[in-house]
Amino acid sequence: MDKIKKEIVIIGSGTAGLAAYRAALQYTDDVLKIEGGPYGTTCARVGCMPSKLLIAAAEAAHCVEKAPGFGVHPGSKTVINGREVMDRVKRERDRFVGFVLESVDNIPEKHKLRGYARFIDDHTLCVDEQLLIKADRIVIATGSRPVWPKMFDQLGERLVINDDIFEWDDLPSSVAVFGPGVIGLELGQALHRLGVEILMFGRSGTVGPISDPEIQTYAHDTFAEEFYLDSRGEIMEVKRTETGVRITYRDKHGETQEREVDYVLAATGRKANVDNLGLENTSLERDSTGVPVFDPNTMQCRPGHIFIAGDANDDIPLLHEAADQGKIAGDNAGRYPEVQPGLRRAPIAVVFSDPQIAIVGPGWKKLMEKYSQCDCLAVGEVSFEDQGRSRVMLRNKGLLHVYGEEGSEHFLGAEMIGPAAEHIAHLLAWALQNRMTIPQMLDMPFYHPVIEEGVRTALRDLNEKLEQADHTTAGCVHSNAVG
Repeated sequence: MDKIKKEIVIIGSGTAGLAAYRAALQYTDDVLKIEGGPYGTTCARVGCMPSKLLIAAAEAAHCVEKAPGFGVHPGSKTVINGREVMDRVKRERDRFVGFVLESVDNIPEKHKLRGYARFIDDHTLCVDEQLLIKADRIVIATGSRPVWPKMFDQLGERLVINDDIFEWDDLPSSVAVFGPGVIGLELGQALHRLGVEILMFGRSGTVGPISDPEIQTYAHDTFAEEFYLDSRGEIMEVKRTETGVRITYRDKHGETQEREVDYVLAATGRKANVDNLGLENTSLERDSTGVPVFDPNTMQCRPGHIFIAGDANDDIPLLHEAADQGKIAGDNAGRYPEVQPGLRRAPIAVVFSDPQIAIVGPGWKKLMEKYSQCDCLAVGEVSFEDQGRSRVMLRNKGLLHVYGEEGSEHFLGAEMIGPAAEHIAHLLAWALQNRMTIPQMLDMPFYHPVIEEGVRTALRDLNEKLEQADHTTAGCVHSNAVG
């Protein structure tokens, strides 16, 4: 077996791996990037970009459907050509993947190796049982993969994940979506608006990443008005048939129902790709799921010469987070042993449903846990149902909660469902990262008439509650950290 020595080895060539590679190069040219799967990031191939292409097509169809509300009647029947829809999705998807492949092609061959790596010990990797690599520092950036309940294994090709949908040549007539999280909600609603009959089931009662109970209830009721959604579904049987999948379930009224669908879409979560890396051969400290324990500010594991970034660390599976983490990991691998914290931005998450969902900061649940002892968390609210610009555009479904700290009057984050949530979330994330107070945020300009005026209404509500609060709670201020 051949043997080589490298200063820095990066396992994985997704968003985190590429960012780590670029950062490590600032310190040394002795960097090797190993990839066993296809090049092209999860986002470009099967994630955020192709899903947004499908959503864009769904939004176009929905606009036609909503046009009569404005007195505009486009025709007697809207025709959705599934083949044309999927053709554009795949063409544009391939274009985005092409940009990533082009960047990979520009990486010198001496820095790239195809194959699957696993640890032999803390410093040694074996690639495809053919090559041993001794590495001074290692970055794990192996991404994640979809997982689903074992009862779905017998469905064969009738079981699909988001990866599979973007290979369809045409749209099916019906799909059962299991998991109303980010992926399930986005794809399920898009398919529904493109004429696919959708049944959506959850288990925990949650919709998307929302933790605020009032926002959660509003979201569930809103989506359930559009398509069948049971976030606490009771599934009795899922069985493959000659023509599809038969699902037997108890509906929201307690009645037993039986439906046959073309496909089952499993949107039931993802798993970090660390279970086949031979981590048991290392001294890495791991959590209960097998993921290495790491410092979120430096990406450093124990032992210290190993770093982990992106979906592989099972922390925040978002592209911008993977890019930031990869840069931090690569930078610290390059400067090791002089490791230092990198820039961790204010948390922000968006679900591209309609209405959109957004979370800024740690979210309601974590804030409640953090402030459970001092009771100095205040909540401001606005409904978009009567908000001016939202009503003008017939996009007036939504609820926003903003959170602030009594005593310091610092802004702590927000959860919302509503129009323009992707844009509102950015404004609020910038305010959070700059550690602004609610009065400072209210001093910012708000144009009229815009949807963002709803943010001002919520902030005014929060500010009034902060002014009325018992300021003896000022001693429990926790606003030194963004997240």
